[in-house]
Amino acid sequence: MTTHTVRIEPLGAEIECREDQTVLDAALREGIWLPHACTHGTCGTCKAQIIEGDADLGDASPYALLESEREDGCALLCVACPRSDLVIEGEVDVEEGVDIHPVRDRAGQVTVIEDIAPDVRRVVITLDEPLAFNPGQYVLLDVPGSEQRPYSIASSPADGGRIELHIKRSEGGVCTDGWIFKTLSAGERVTLSGPYGQFSFRPLREEPVLLLAGGTGLAPMVSMLRHLVETGIEREVVLYHGVAAQDDLYDAEWFETLQAEHDWFTYRPALSRDSWRGRSGRVPALLAEDYPRASGHVAYVCGSPAMVADTLKALMKARLFPRDIYREDFFDAADRAAGTHVVRSPLIRR
Repeated sequence: MTTHTVRIEPLGAEIECREDQTVLDAALREGIWLPHACTHGTCGTCKAQIIEGDADLGDASPYALLESEREDGCALLCVACPRSDLVIEGEVDVEEGVDIHPVRDRAGQVTVIEDIAPDVRRVVITLDEPLAFNPGQYVLLDVPGSEQRPYSIASSPADGGRIELHIKRSEGGVCTDGWIFKTLSAGERVTLSGPYGQFSFRPLREEPVLLLAGGTGLAPMVSMLRHLVETGIEREVVLYHGVAAQDDLYDAEWFETLQAEHDWFTYRPALSRDSWRGRSGRVPALLAEDYPRASGHVAYVCGSPAMVADTLKALMKARLFPRDIYREDFFDAADRAAGTHVVRSPLIRR
C-alpha cells in the first residue's frame, strides 16, 4: 500500500500515512492528539485546513463539511485519506494533567454478555494485551463484514485488560440487530482499537462535579466513578441518569450502594416517560430545578445529540462557563442521514 508523508502544523511533526488510512488515525497512533469526537465524519470536530497536497475527503457529512469549506481546502481528518504528501494545519490538543495514549489495535475474547435493560447489553471483553485509556474515552469495535462502531468504555483504566461496553440496540442496525443482539456469545473472539476521544475525567479540576447522562451515555460516567473510587480522589459528585422508563434504569443498585458508602457521591435517576417513586422529567429540566446557579462546578455531559444540546443550554443558563463543560455526543446512522451535527466551540471541550 502506498504511503505518504503528512506534516502537521504548527507542530512541524511528520508522520507516515497509508492511502487506505485516515490522517486522524495515523496521527493518533503516533501520539499526536488532534481534536476529534465521532470519528466517522459527522460532527466536524476534526476539521482542518489542507495547506499543500491532495486528499480523498471520504464519507464526510455535507452538514459537517460544507461545499464552500471543501472548496477552501478543508477536510475532516477522521475520514480524509492522503493521495499525495500533505501539509495540514490542525489544532494540536494538549491539556495539562490529561494523559495521551496512542491508539492501538487489540484482540480479545468476550467473557460476559448480558441484558441489563430492554435493548441494552453489557459486553465485557478480556483483551490479550492491556489497553491504556483515560476514564471517559471510547473504543472502535470491529463489526464482522462491516465498519467499526464506537462505544464508550465503562470499565476502569486500572484494569486495561478488561473492557466493558454498554451497547444499545439500534433497530435494523448491522452491528446490534445483525450481530451483538443476534449471534454474539461468550467465548467469541473480537477485535477493537482505541482509545479515542477527548471526553475524559480531568484530574486537575478540583471543583464539584456534575455527571449528566442520558441512556447508555452512562457508560463513561461509570468509568469515571470507578476511577475515583479506586484512586481515592474525592470530589463532590452528583450523577443524573435520564431514561424513558424504569426498566431502562440499569445498574441502579450499584449507584445506590456507592451513594451509601461515600458521602461525596449523590445519585439522581429520572424517568422522562413513566411515573414512579422517584423523579420524573428530562435531565435538563431537573438540572435547572436543582441548580439555578451552577457556577463553581465542572460538568460532564454524555448522551444523544438532542440531550447534550438541551443540557448545555441548561448549564449555561445556570451560569456555568463553557470552559467548565465537557461533552460527548452519541451519533448514529440516523443522525448522519438527518444531518445532525455539532457546532464546534473552542470553549466547550469534547
